[in-house]
Amino acid sequence: MSMEIRVPKLPESVADATLVAWRKKPGDAVSRDENLADLETDKVVLEVPSPANGVLQEIRMPAGSVVHSDDLLAIVLAGAAVSAAPAAAPAVAAAARPAAAAADADKLGPAARRLVQENALNPADIAGSGRDGRVTKSDVVDHLAKAPTPAAKQPVAPPAVPRTSPAPAAGSRGEQRVPMTRLRQRIAERLLQAQQNAAMLTTFNEVDLTAVMDLRSRHKERFEKEQGVKLGFMSFFVKATVEALKKYPVLNASVDGADVIYHEYYDIGVAVSTDRGLVVPVLRDATSRSFGDIEKSIVDFATRARAGTLGIEELTGGTFTITNGGVFGSLLSTPILNAPQSAILGMHKTQDRPMAVNGAVVIRPMMYLAVTYDHRIIDGREAVQFLVAIKDCLEDPGRMLLGM
Repeated sequence: MSMEIRVPKLPESVADATLVAWRKKPGDAVSRDENLADLETDKVVLEVPSPANGVLQEIRMPAGSVVHSDDLLAIVLAGAAVSAAPAAAPAVAAAARPAAAAADADKLGPAARRLVQENALNPADIAGSGRDGRVTKSDVVDHLAKAPTPAAKQPVAPPAVPRTSPAPAAGSRGEQRVPMTRLRQRIAERLLQAQQNAAMLTTFNEVDLTAVMDLRSRHKERFEKEQGVKLGFMSFFVKATVEALKKYPVLNASVDGADVIYHEYYDIGVAVSTDRGLVVPVLRDATSRSFGDIEKSIVDFATRARAGTLGIEELTGGTFTITNGGVFGSLLSTPILNAPQSAILGMHKTQDRPMAVNGAVVIRPMMYLAVTYDHRIIDGREAVQFLVAIKDCLEDPGRMLLGM
């Protein structure tokens, strides 16, 4: 029986998608729920699963096509079998394959199967959280996050448009035209929108991280043992940011026409760099989260962002954003607003510098902080005081416990 493969219903905020690649070609055998193609939207990558076991009979849309909800992509011949193998060797190999491994593979969802194959994993080692023990993509991502990565093995990156070209031959004057990915197009659109629609201004300060580093050094082993995650610096910055936003709520606001919308909740976006571009998953209700919960969420976001498994709902609705250029060595920068938000905090590289403390010159771990803000609703005084409030919380972390 022929079955149509159509574009799944796209999220309300997504108008169309690009068919990035086919995972199968006409005549290939397919399994139920096996991923047949990748669809890239301006936010996430969606997968197109096979509705049944059979053979991919026909492809109607080539890779690179722009598609919309319910467009016809391909035809699968359900129940059909691929013609018998021409040689005995494949049959022998199939007979030798352990039955247990085949059974484990049958429990893999389409997205999970691809990750298992790309990372050469044994499905039997992965605990399934789905129905009847089915292994989902999240289960594989969690397994990868917990497993140690051998130094000699490099992770397999998801399909992406190359960002660099091979070194040209001596004297070569060649050029290469590469289309932007959907995500890169969306990033470009939003950055231009922010520059055109907001009066952006950036102010700076610096923070002495001695107290945070001492606190982290004293408690990191016990924290990791009890929380199951390393104690990083981002949780301190998220907590300090929330305390500062409580004092200066206009930096947590947004502009809607002639109105200012003050948000009475704190959904903090944390910028994550991936091979496809920058994404900003959102920590919902950050004010009620513990240090351990924040660190776990950030690790989870980073892992799933690089695996392409974040949901659209996790990338929308933030009220304030934090970006950390310091992980790449940036000493100072001016971040651009994440519209429609009205402010963004930029973290930078921590660097030992000589500082004058109580009349003496001492070496301290210092970081420059930057806040870019929409001058239409935020005055310089509020932006400066906001940074000072963050600085005070980080230089005396006890303030965050006492709400001072």
